[in-house]
Amino acid sequence: MREVAALAGVSLKTVSRVVNGEAGVSVDVRTRVQRAIGQLGYQHNLAASNLRRTNARTGTVGVLLQDVSNSFSASLLRALEDTARERDVAVLAASLDEEPERERLLVGSLVRRRVDGLVLMPASQRQDYLADELRSGLPVVFVDRAPHGIDADSVTVDNRGGAATATSHLIHQGHERIAYLGDLATIETAAARLRGFREAHAAAGLSIDPRLEVSGLRSEEAARQAVSALLALTEPPTALFAARNSLAVGAVKALRAHGRTREIALVGFDDFPLADVLDPGLTVMRQDVRRIGAEVARLLFARIDGDERPPAHLVLEPLLVVRGSGEIRPAVLR
Repeated sequence: MREVAALAGVSLKTVSRVVNGEAGVSVDVRTRVQRAIGQLGYQHNLAASNLRRTNARTGTVGVLLQDVSNSFSASLLRALEDTARERDVAVLAASLDEEPERERLLVGSLVRRRVDGLVLMPASQRQDYLADELRSGLPVVFVDRAPHGIDADSVTVDNRGGAATATSHLIHQGHERIAYLGDLATIETAAARLRGFREAHAAAGLSIDPRLEVSGLRSEEAARQAVSALLALTEPPTALFAARNSLAVGAVKALRAHGRTREIALVGFDDFPLADVLDPGLTVMRQDVRRIGAEVARLLFARIDGDERPPAHLVLEPLLVVRGSGEIRPAVLR
């Protein structure tokens, strides 16, 4: 900075004001300083600059999601990045893979790096281990899953209601043997979607064959195998509800392998790229990921800027998107 100041013929303080985007510098002086910066190849050391600031901000936020390779998490991360970029804030992101210990280790790592805020899609059952950080003023926003053991901002979706809507849609097509494909029952969102699936049956006065409820599916391949097994039953399902986007992909592959894509109805929870170009197109309960990301970013940066209002808990409604796969009627009704 001293070399830049000498070349531009200004004070060290003036250089500091220019590189930090502060007011009080004329256009002519700012141009001279920026020209000197370019000639000398100077790079502003943001970390060192932050150490000198009274608010001690690092210009970074941490985002911990379950799997950043999943289309839902990837779209959510992109929405957060778009807002962060407008504020010149860097995003540090990682996947938790439904591992509570990994969550605590990564949270601790981000806290030690003094991130300005944290977005968390928790893998743990309780998050009261964050109580000290919340008391010390760390902004934390939970996404997809509500916090437990502490009170903090959250943005979630009505998973139970969405699953009930998806299942009722299949029932209205005339299906009575509907199979459920779900993730681990210990995951809050998966448990809520299973409740919605059961409630829709109860509301229609239908019983559920326990063999048609398949939980604990962690991958696309597991869903493919599960659907193949279901189709081998003496009384196979006439419809499928896949409670996660990767499970819907596995279900599509199984139906295609068995030549049943136009015989077995399928509704998925979560949209994903190319779902609309499948044949038939995949009917889904779509979460508005852009809005979720925008709401999370709004809450997070408001807290970083000093908002001290009580925690907000936003619950957004998913939307049924009809494309064809969920409108296939049972063979006896065709």
